[in-house]
Formats: sequence, C-alpha cells, structure tokens
Amino acid sequence: MIHTFRRFFATLFRRRKGGEVHPDEIFIDAHNLPQFDTDQFEGRLESPISTTTVFVVGAIFFIILLGYASRVGFLQIKQGEAFLDRSENNRLKHTPIFASRGVITDRNGIELAWNAPGTENIDVTTREYKKAPGLAHTLGYVQYPTKDAQGFYYREDFIGVAGVEKFFDAQLQGKNGLRLIETNALGRVQSQNVIRPSQQGENMTLSIDSRIQSKLYEVIRDTSEKVGFSGGSGVIMDVHTGEIIAMTSYPEYDPMVMSLGDDREKISQYMKDKRTPFLNRVIDGLYIPGSILKPYLALAALNEKLIDPAKKILSTGSISIPNQYDPTIQTIFRDWKAHGYVDMRHAIAVSSDVYFYAIGGGYKDQKGLGITKIDDYIRLFGFGEKIQAPFFSNGAQGTIPTPEWKKIHFNGESWRLGDTYHTSIGQYGFQVSPVQAVRAVAALANHGSLLNPSIIKDTPRSVASTIDIPESYFKIVNEGMMLSTTEGTSQALNVPYVQIASKSGTAELGITKENVNSWITGYFPYQNPRYAFTVVLEKGSRHNLIGAAAATRGLFDWMNINTPEYFK
Repeated sequence: MIHTFRRFFATLFRRRKGGEVHPDEIFIDAHNLPQFDTDQFEGRLESPISTTTVFVVGAIFFIILLGYASRVGFLQIKQGEAFLDRSENNRLKHTPIFASRGVITDRNGIELAWNAPGTENIDVTTREYKKAPGLAHTLGYVQYPTKDAQGFYYREDFIGVAGVEKFFDAQLQGKNGLRLIETNALGRVQSQNVIRPSQQGENMTLSIDSRIQSKLYEVIRDTSEKVGFSGGSGVIMDVHTGEIIAMTSYPEYDPMVMSLGDDREKISQYMKDKRTPFLNRVIDGLYIPGSILKPYLALAALNEKLIDPAKKILSTGSISIPNQYDPTIQTIFRDWKAHGYVDMRHAIAVSSDVYFYAIGGGYKDQKGLGITKIDDYIRLFGFGEKIQAPFFSNGAQGTIPTPEWKKIHFNGESWRLGDTYHTSIGQYGFQVSPVQAVRAVAALANHGSLLNPSIIKDTPRSVASTIDIPESYFKIVNEGMMLSTTEGTSQALNVPYVQIASKSGTAELGITKENVNSWITGYFPYQNPRYAFTVVLEKGSRHNLIGAAAATRGLFDWMNINTPEYFK
C-alpha cells in the first residue's frame, strides 16, 4: 500500500515538470515477485485496485452513514419528547416540602413531642421529645425521610415506629408539599416556586399528666434499683372516663437516640439489655397476678351465694387434702401465715390464702366456685381477653388457667383440685397485664362498669360491658380493700391526706419460688372514687421488705405536694 502512495506522488511530481499522468499510473497496486530483494523493491509488478474492493469499501461507509442517520432520527423523532423532559428536569428539580408532624401535648398542654427546624443543609425538621423520664413507651419515636447516594429522597415520609407516634401515625403525619427549583449548568439555584404547599399533621392532646407519669417512673426505677427488681410498670386510670392519667414502663429507651439512629453504641446497648427496654410492660407485659385477684373471687362467691360475708373460716397456716386414691397420703396447701378466723372483709385485708382456697375450690363444709365459674367471673373483669380499644387493642391477652388450657400445655393431664386452689389465689398459669389489672380495679371502684381505656384527652366514655352484680356486694369487697390499707397488707398506703382502697399481691415465680412479682392495685379517694392504679415490680427476691406498695407511697407523697387536685 505504501508503494501505491509513492507512485501517486511520483506521478504528481512528473506532472509538475510537464509530464502527463495517466489514471492507470495512479490507481494501481503492487506486490513483489519471488526471489527478489523486497527492500530494494526489485521485481515490482503493478496492478490496479479491483472494482469489487472499491464497491465493498463504499458499501461499508454507506451502511455506517445509514446507521448514524437512523439513530439520529430515532432520538430526535421518536424519543425527542422524553429527552426534552429529561433535559428540563436537569435544570428544574422537584423537591418535597416536608410537612410538619403534629405536636403531641399532655392533658395540661405541656409539649411532649414537637418539630425543630433543620439546618441550612437539611430540609427535614427534627422530631424532638421532652427530656423527662417515663415517657418513651407512651410516645414512641419516628424514622426520618431517607435519601439515596445521589441525594434523592426514596422515602419522603416520617414513619412512626412505636407508641403514640406509631398508632396515630396517619393523623400526625400531615401531607408533604412540592417545590420546583431551577438551576443553571453549574447547579446553582436560579429560582424556586412552591407548586403545592405542605399541610401540617394533626396535633394531639394526650390524657396523661406528664408530671405524674415521670414521677411514677422515677419511684419504680429507684425502688427496683435499690432492692433488686429487674423491671416494673405502673398505670393510673380515671374510673369514670377511662382516661389514662399515667402509664410508664421501666426500663425504657431514649426516643431521640432511636429516631436519629446515629448512636450505634447506645442502640446496641438497648438491644443487648436482658431487661428488654423496648417492652411496654403496661400493655404487653404479662405477669402472674397473685393475691390482687382475690377481690374478684370474693365477688363471685357472693354473687353465687356460696358464703355469707360474715362467716369466718379458720386459717391455721395451711390445709391438707387426702389423696383420692390413697387417703393416708395428704397434699398440703399453705397460707403465707396463720391468720386465725377471718370473715370475707378481713380475708381480703390480710390476704388469707386458706379463705380463698375454700371459696374457690371448696373445703370441708364450704362449697367452692370450681374452675368453670372462676373462669367465667374473672373474664367479666376483662382478664384473659384483649382490650378492644384504640392504642391498647394490640396488647397482650393473658391467660386464665382452665382444664382445657392444662391439657394443651401439660400433655393432656387432667385438672385436679390443687390446680383450682392455686388458681383461686392468682397463681398457677395465670397471666395478666397491668392495664388489664387497672381497668378491673376501676370496675370495682365504679361498681360494675368495665371501661375501655383511652390515651387521648376528652375521648367519649366507652363501656366495654356492665357487670351484673348487686352494688351491695361491691361495697363489701370495697370495705375489705379499705381494711387492707388501714390494718392489712397495704398499710404503706395508709396516708393522712387521702383514703385509699387497695389490694397487694406477691406472686411467686418458678419452682424454687425465690423470686416474686410485687403488686399493688387500688383506687382513691375511697368515699368518692376517681382514679384506679396498678403498680408491679417484677422478679425480685421474696425476702424484700420493700415492694410495689412502698414505691406507690413515694408517688402519692409527691402528688400530695405537687398535684393535690387529684386527691379531692
């Protein structure tokens, strides 16, 4: 090919000197014959380029040109509009205007969750929470809108993860707006316009008094840490409206830490904590109730006319039941102490196990309710059932032990009298949640209205059911609970500033029974009930002399000074 070009230039040179150039002298190819020195171009034989070669080369160039033309036509005609839109978007950026989430306040207007403006580089407001203990499980927390690596939001909404933030997410969320931003080739903003304004989420006023709730958390926390309980919870409810005044669970987490998500070490600590700080013990915690169930057994026995409330039953510290197959063998069921002769009111006050063995399962000449009626009456007060009320409906159901339950969980074993005895004092397979316990004791206080609890202030009163038991029977049980405070097991609550009807409970755990749950439940003021309460401290030593009643006393002493209006 090289010699072809040389031939071409040689002919041109001769033409300059006057020589004639023939076409066949230009358009020729060459190759060397064998046995000649190719470096000296010896034996060179010239031959013209073939017509086929010229045609093929031309065809290739034509096909390439046709391909480019087709592609240009495709981009300009068929996809021209799409690329025009893409081009416009390169300089017109659509960005969300994030709606302000609704503000959450307590019943007194104190802000519990609100929005703080973002920095210049952050167009999302920061969700902030009141820095006070005991509010985390009620409020919950949120997850923020999230960007991808290119800076585009692939999730444009706040998402409630727990508590009120989760349950009322739709109301709190609001609606995002849209802003159009025009930029130049360098990415600098030239102009911006709001196409659609954002709409703020709905503000919510909770029924809780954050002052009382925080103090309730503190007394539960301090008592637990002082004497070795692993956790605890407490709840206070209006006995007429069902509004929750305080509801707290220990331990808890920091909502700000969970929302921001950048403190990995702290979050890891929460995840590894065996005390389960993410568990809302008021709603989702299940505990053996122990003696706090005795007032409901007393009501059932009265309504079934099994016993006169004045009848006294002797407690020597235990009862013995002969084995039905071998009378020489006896099973002993112990009381926590020998109480002597006690009637119903005093049996509630001193929490006599023997008395409730007798009216629950029967003993000697005293006929008992039997497990079927125990189950029926306990369910009247909402135990063993899910609460059908907003915010509480996903809570734990609990368990009432029955023969059917035992067959399922104990490989088909039959129900025995001893099982009825243990069930009569709130042991065996019983499990209840604190919110179930507080609505049940509220029904004792208001004489038969089982209320649906509410976390929102001024929610219309909702009655789940009316318990058809004579008021006179309720009064007998109420008197026994008042005696419990003045001379029985709840004397820690015998305070001068308000009369409190109460019932304590110590539920034994495990085979060794070395650990217990400590309960206190009741209502105040006694003569004109307004509020029911329940506090439980979980898994502490049975040798503790300080428990739920002492923690609750600390709360009431504080309330007498700081919120005395609740005792009037």
